[in-house]
Amino acid sequence: MKTFDYLVLGSGLAGLFCALKVAAHGRVAVITKKQRAESNTNYAQGGIAAVTSKEDSFEMHVRDTLAAGAGLCREDIVRSIVQEGPARIAELIEYGMRFTEREIPDSNGARELDLGREGGHSKRRILHAKDVTGREIERALLAATEAEPNITILEDHVAIDVILSHKIGMSGPPRCVGAYVLDRQTGEVETFAAPVVVLATGGCGKVYLYTTNPDIATGDGLAIAYRAGASIANMEFIQFHPTCLYHPQAKSFLISEAVRGEGAVLKNAQGVEFMDAQHPLKSLAPRDIVARAIDSEMKRSGADCVFLDITHKPARFTMNRFPNIYQKCLEFGLDITKEPIPVVPAAHYQCGGVVTTADGATEISGLYAIGEVACTGLHGANRLASNSLLEALVYAHRAAQHAQTHPQPPISGPIPGWQSGQAQNADELVVVSHNWDEIRRLLWDYVGIVRSTKRLLRAQKRIANLQEEIQEYYWDFVVTSDLLELRNIAIVAELIITSALRRHESRGLHYTLDYPNPDPACAQRDTVLQRTAA
Repeated sequence: MKTFDYLVLGSGLAGLFCALKVAAHGRVAVITKKQRAESNTNYAQGGIAAVTSKEDSFEMHVRDTLAAGAGLCREDIVRSIVQEGPARIAELIEYGMRFTEREIPDSNGARELDLGREGGHSKRRILHAKDVTGREIERALLAATEAEPNITILEDHVAIDVILSHKIGMSGPPRCVGAYVLDRQTGEVETFAAPVVVLATGGCGKVYLYTTNPDIATGDGLAIAYRAGASIANMEFIQFHPTCLYHPQAKSFLISEAVRGEGAVLKNAQGVEFMDAQHPLKSLAPRDIVARAIDSEMKRSGADCVFLDITHKPARFTMNRFPNIYQKCLEFGLDITKEPIPVVPAAHYQCGGVVTTADGATEISGLYAIGEVACTGLHGANRLASNSLLEALVYAHRAAQHAQTHPQPPISGPIPGWQSGQAQNADELVVVSHNWDEIRRLLWDYVGIVRSTKRLLRAQKRIANLQEEIQEYYWDFVVTSDLLELRNIAIVAELIITSALRRHESRGLHYTLDYPNPDPACAQRDTVLQRTAA
């Protein structure tokens, strides 16, 4: 048994920022599935939305967030996160984050933060590091954590399940006391004991066939929390990023919304701008509107993609502002300064997740959820661009503070080790890969940007059958990371489908042909699912 004071599952912005915050109070283990820098944060191009300009205001940021959230945001949560943002940004800079700056006109060389604009924002308020913001965040926070002696980062470790005190016969009120974790290198399952466990596992994009997310985004924390009995809310609201590069050799490469923020426009195959008739903000409309418009345009014309055109901007500007996107497209033979970029929507962000308090605490004592895995009330039915990294910062800080002011009792006595029984090594890995592929295609075809009750019911029936197959397979064989991820995406798929069937309206990211309009009676009504721990 490995004992720590804090166990953080995930090494993105939320996990690392929280680990740094609690390191002064005890020993911290950060568990990460692959390499420490491999996280959704690392792939974030756009930046962090925060009020740092005199031309901006908290009120405007709140208003933009509420508008994007389509009536489901919790206004008190939105206000508190927006107001707390600048202080957390200052701390991130203290940890070594280098945001892009610009020279202030007529100031004798003085500089200020360069602010970008993205869809749904009424002002420029996106702090960025050119178009590799996430990579720069990871660099800064990993350097800070590696310099902290109280933090141990364990790569190639996959969390299986959290450990609940009442399930192992421990006395006292029910609480989370650790987690079982698979060491991918040795194949052994290790027992980690900790009175505070933080889920910072990111999102679930890999449940869909096409996604901007890295391979690790399989909804692990979501499934772990659900199996433990925590409430899950609003999983029908899956955000599809409107502009993923469409190219046979490109694997889920995102074209940042900041490109549209700097003037790029969406056009169809005939070169006609089609967003003008869809929304007053045209190509800078909120993501749900843009993604549906692209989906509709592709279905209407039969085209495989649409095009994002920034060729009217000076080539030097585009190359300097978006060096990563420019270079990546160039690798595929596409010069974005001279020709439009072929794009399609792809699964990008889960707006729902594990229900938490304003401090990131779940209803399971000792268990916190922060970052994309959590449902805090900020995003509502549709996330405003670049609010996610802001939320991760604020909730990492709050969870760390709450853990100090509400300490858990130390863990007394040993925790039973993982029991594999008489399981044998899986020799039919083709079954795992086939089920994985079937789930992802099923979700893409039946639970995508536009839905219907008939398609959702078909998906529900097939997922139920797959769940049975996976459960039998899971208990018959020694666990592997592939099998664990398959088990988790099947649960996430079930949660998305069930949530979508329960919402009899179209709101934000959930659009169904059977209920095409918002229902005023559903405003401020979350879709909450909970399973009693087995």
